[in-house]
Amino acid sequence: MAPKKYKKFTEGRIINSLTSLAGPIIFANILQTAYQLIDTFWLGRLGADAVAAVSLSFPILFLILALGGGLTLAGTVLVAQHKGADDQHQVNYSSSQTVLVIFFVSLMLSFVGWFVARPMMTIVGAGPEILEDSISYFRVSAIGFVFLFMFFVFQSLMRGIGNVMLPVYVILVTVLLNLVLDPLFIYGFGPVPGFGVAGAAVASVITQGLSAIAGIYILFKGKNGIKINWSMMRIDWQYIKKMVYLGIPASIEQSTRALAMVMMIIIVTSFGSGVVAAYGIGARILSFVIIPALGFGIATTTLVGQNIGARKIKRAEKVGNLSTQIAFFGLTGIGILLFLFAETLTAFFVPNDPTVIKDGALFIKIMAPSFGLLGVQQILNGVFNGAGFTKASMMISMLSLWVIRFPLAYVLAYKTTLGYEGIWWAFPISNFIAAIVAFSYFKLGYWKVRLIRDRHTLFSEA
Repeated sequence: MAPKKYKKFTEGRIINSLTSLAGPIIFANILQTAYQLIDTFWLGRLGADAVAAVSLSFPILFLILALGGGLTLAGTVLVAQHKGADDQHQVNYSSSQTVLVIFFVSLMLSFVGWFVARPMMTIVGAGPEILEDSISYFRVSAIGFVFLFMFFVFQSLMRGIGNVMLPVYVILVTVLLNLVLDPLFIYGFGPVPGFGVAGAAVASVITQGLSAIAGIYILFKGKNGIKINWSMMRIDWQYIKKMVYLGIPASIEQSTRALAMVMMIIIVTSFGSGVVAAYGIGARILSFVIIPALGFGIATTTLVGQNIGARKIKRAEKVGNLSTQIAFFGLTGIGILLFLFAETLTAFFVPNDPTVIKDGALFIKIMAPSFGLLGVQQILNGVFNGAGFTKASMMISMLSLWVIRFPLAYVLAYKTTLGYEGIWWAFPISNFIAAIVAFSYFKLGYWKVRLIRDRHTLFSEA
């Protein structure tokens, strides 16, 4: 049976296209973030050390995932381009090749992740009270990398063609299952032993495995806009080269973001596990808050990609302008609400530790006013990625994190009287500067000039 034809987003009202794409993506991202929030909720009942152990593991996990994550973005961009050009054969071929490449990359990263667990946790400064828990959580999570990547590639390819609802259904089922499995494996029940901190990772790996199986089955079945098959999975070095060209800058961007998180954690750990727990809670809230910006950013990537494929560059620019306005004003409003309810949110995760509540709430209050600026950066990264200019996103992220945030956090924390509060202030300052740079670059229009010049080189050969 031939795949269904899904709507292209190269005509009609841009706001309708944005909302119809971004809404389900935002909901899917909320559900995915729910994995982390559910883990934090149940682990918080074990104490601040349990939250700190996972907080240390998370940036390292993100680093390893980022190494392959850029390649899934490359698949999204190429599929969106071919969808915009109305070339179903190339949509299927690009999808098949992307699945093949990501599968082998995820196997390698899973293997590496298991063996680097102990040295990496030691490097980031895990104290003796949380070292073993952080290692066990990390190693169990590494086992699930293959499952996680296979679902990510399914989700990315579906988004490339505009089929954003199907991944939502899969994620919803697995998150609901995780609600049950998390306390079961953390605390144990009946014949099921409690694994403590590692139990949260066990629950996630099981649900990730189920979602990966469902996603790959749907792609092979071919009834939802994309049909992959074995005959298209022979190694195609030309396609891999194109994936690398588009994906490596995105991988570097995500990797440098993760490395910056690791370096920030190293600074935070020098102030004790209580500050680590406060930082971990603030980081979780931050990851939840920027979901709308990420959703609109991904929708922007799809819309820009499809319109570039249809050679509608002016319309692609209009997409960027509208998305930027929505993200700035929407996230600024959310930031105000979080500022007002910071203590309540922090107490929800660690209800019995007044010091952690106080420090975590302060972190949120300092960050909150800059959330709109962070949204601007995320949206414009989506524009540049959709246009195939992934190097721009990479450079802006490196500026924000490595040139500004980390050095500033170090100086404020160790060279001023602010102490660990200086780390909190590095976030809004870096968000402000990165947003100004990204917006200026977008308005200068070099990305459009480059796109017109390189369009055939980048995309017409696929």
